[in-house]
Amino acid sequence: MKKNVFMMMAVAGILFSSCASKKQLANCQDENKSLTASLQTAKEDLAAKNARLASLEEQLAAQKRALAESKKAYDKLQGALDKSLTNASQNNISIEKLVDQINESNQYIRHLVEVKSKSDSLNLVLQNNLTRSLSKEELKEVDVQVLKGVVYISLADNMLYKSGSYEINSRASETLSKIAKIIKDYKDYDVLIEGNTDNVPISRENIRNNWDLSCLRASSVVQALQNQYGVDPKRLTAGGRGEYNPLADNDTEVGKQRNRRTQIIITPKLDEFMDLIGQAPKEK
Repeated sequence: MKKNVFMMMAVAGILFSSCASKKQLANCQDENKSLTASLQTAKEDLAAKNARLASLEEQLAAQKRALAESKKAYDKLQGALDKSLTNASQNNISIEKLVDQINESNQYIRHLVEVKSKSDSLNLVLQNNLTRSLSKEELKEVDVQVLKGVVYISLADNMLYKSGSYEINSRASETLSKIAKIIKDYKDYDVLIEGNTDNVPISRENIRNNWDLSCLRASSVVQALQNQYGVDPKRLTAGGRGEYNPLADNDTEVGKQRNRRTQIIITPKLDEFMDLIGQAPKEK
């Protein structure tokens, strides 16, 4: 009897130990899954922050280039003025006539500066409105900047589309609606949607290569802005540049992530610039 009791206790101990081991294994597996998911999220967050940092560095470099170009233009203008004064002296041109020419040129230059300043101010307001309307989470995947009078909104492909597809996913709806509202508020601007990819080849049904993918993605965004958010289609243009307009090398995952993007490019209407050119003073 005692022997049977002992055996029953031993079996119970083994079963209990086995159950405890299975429970520990299950807990370890769950913890491993959680840590793996956290690691992947951390990697994606780091890649997005590195991409954002690279974008800010590019903006700083662009501002330095713009400053250098402005100084170059000023030096050129000063040289032209000095040359005009020299020619006037050599050719006995009347001071009154020279002053008239200088005043007319200065008036045109002031007009150009005024138009450019107005355009830059509007673009900065547009950029600020866009940035303020987006959440912190959205700003991790949406980059807004102004370069040479043009507003660029760059959206990461993983927040817009299903992987390897041109179909817009549900995550993008709220972000696109905010961008569409800003676009509709600025009716005097045209909008170019430009698709870009990395250099990883793709071949799927109805998608022959990265050219197709980039064009189809741009077209999807254009149609969403028109059909879902009411943007005037006459203001919209869709285009794709495939893998041939990279922001970074495709040698790293961060570089590929930066290159896989769709840009919404907001520009003043071309006819306004043509009208401005027509107002240039004629040479006498």
